[in-house]
Amino acid sequence: MSNELIKYDPELNTIPLRKFTPIEMNLFFSIISRMRDKGDQTVRFSFEQLKDLSNYKPTANNRFEDDIQRTYEKLMGLHFGRRSKSGLNREMFVMFTKFRIVGEADSPYIDIEVYKDALPLLNNLDTWVRYALAEFRDLRSSYAKTAFRLLKGFRTTGYAFLSKEDFFELLDIPKSYWKKPGDVDRYVLKPIREELTPLFRGLTVRKKYGKGRGKPVIGYSFTWKPEKKDANDFSQGQFQDERQKLFNIQHNGELTEQEKWRAIDKVKGLTLGSTEKQALADKQAEHDKKIRDQARKEALAELRKEFGKHA
Repeated sequence: MSNELIKYDPELNTIPLRKFTPIEMNLFFSIISRMRDKGDQTVRFSFEQLKDLSNYKPTANNRFEDDIQRTYEKLMGLHFGRRSKSGLNREMFVMFTKFRIVGEADSPYIDIEVYKDALPLLNNLDTWVRYALAEFRDLRSSYAKTAFRLLKGFRTTGYAFLSKEDFFELLDIPKSYWKKPGDVDRYVLKPIREELTPLFRGLTVRKKYGKGRGKPVIGYSFTWKPEKKDANDFSQGQFQDERQKLFNIQHNGELTEQEKWRAIDKVKGLTLGSTEKQALADKQAEHDKKIRDQARKEALAELRKEFGKHA
């Protein structure tokens, strides 16, 4: 399923997925990837199919059913909608009218049907957000996942700006972080930079400061190398994909050395700290070699000096 695409109306990106875990986000957007252009027909997903699409790790079906149910329950708490260009006309509705889990069948499945008012979000699209499901689902942080979706809405411009209010709302950032910029840096921006740099060449994240006492943060801007309109979202193969991601990390001037090491760990699926440990070991080995080479040079110089005395 490495070449599965997600494509939907940009309005879907304006809905905060409140309290969704990374697993629940993967399940929801895996469903979205297969509901496009299906109209109001009921779409059936086997458990195995949806596990494969979402790269679901736990194997027990009862655990899977619980995660699916929680995902649907959280979706029911969301208000999807559309608005006119003027913003004066607005509609609000639920996403699905049917969400039936059948776990007792020989081949367990889920039947899903899109609500009629939600059909324009997934059908006959005039404008859209598009990206590879595999890139989205492999991100670990829910903040990185949401930022990834938002930036893909500006893929060909290479620039996105979010006011502080929109940033907190769309990424569902705890209100307690509002006056704690250090927490935003550590728990929100850090994973976004580490996980999205491999996917957005030249990614930068900047804070915009307002006037007044203390120059408060009023927004966040993101820049990267714009994608071509006809850019290919499909995987080029694991080796080439990883090679491009590592290139983007190594040639990004924004990440610290430690952030680059963590980003590489995530791309390669290594335990966090593995690349740093190896890099430090390599540096130590290089340092030790320089010491040995210097000692050898000094020893040779001393021997030549002594040889010269007796010549």
